[in-house]
Amino acid sequence: MISGMNSVEELYGATVTGTDGDKIGKVDEVYLDNATNQPEWVSVKTGLFGSNVSLIPLSSATVSGDTITVPFEKSMVKDAPHHDPGHELSEADEDDLYRYYGISSSGGTVTDTTTTTGTTGTVGTTGTTDAGVRGAGHDTSGPNTDDAMTRSKEELHVAKESREAGRARLRKYITSETVTRSVPVNREEVVVEREPITEANRGAAMSGGDLTEEEHEVTLHEERAVAAKETVPVERVRLGTQTVQEEQSVSAEVREEHIDLDAGQEATTKRDRS
Repeated sequence: MISGMNSVEELYGATVTGTDGDKIGKVDEVYLDNATNQPEWVSVKTGLFGSNVSLIPLSSATVSGDTITVPFEKSMVKDAPHHDPGHELSEADEDDLYRYYGISSSGGTVTDTTTTTGTTGTVGTTGTTDAGVRGAGHDTSGPNTDDAMTRSKEELHVAKESREAGRARLRKYITSETVTRSVPVNREEVVVEREPITEANRGAAMSGGDLTEEEHEVTLHEERAVAAKETVPVERVRLGTQTVQEEQSVSAEVREEHIDLDAGQEATTKRDRS
């Protein structure tokens, strides 16, 4: 039994820290030794976004609450030999890990707690068998979660948003032009009227004497065109808005999963579980 551990269940989800005090990750799976049925290894997701799974030996680990402390640095755990999650550890895999961590092998085969076919590995508590047995179709890329693949795709949903497209303003300014108008005007001209002497006007003609010198004048008048300006309102102008409908196209790249059958490939790539 690991120092400070009361049961296998408390290892799941525990935080693993190294000798440098850095958090290595959280326990994802627990591997039991077939001979002793005791936890021998734990898998921890490391790397960017947990993209890498590393195995850590528990032979020198201590448990305190929900924290497991191992005598290795985080960088060393991250660079440990890779093992496919959800698969048994072969003796060769285990020997590679022992050599990497500098631990002497204790012999026997260590099994993933989620795999029971052909092993005595258990899930949750020791002494329980036939739990989590894989069916004909099972997950080989990680922890076994389902007997089928889910195919998904992205769908494009289009919505509308209102935003400011621009501004318009009215500006009043002044221009000048020359306007010509024609208007009739009157003027007076001198007209000389002559009339013969008759009995009717003889008296007036003789009233001035026989021979005299005289001057007569008349005042002449004329009309002249004069320009006058007056400001008058012409129209009222204001700003308003109206809604005009038009069509716009929206494009985006959507992804879709596809599932192909690779018949016969499994027979050539299956790992030896003996």
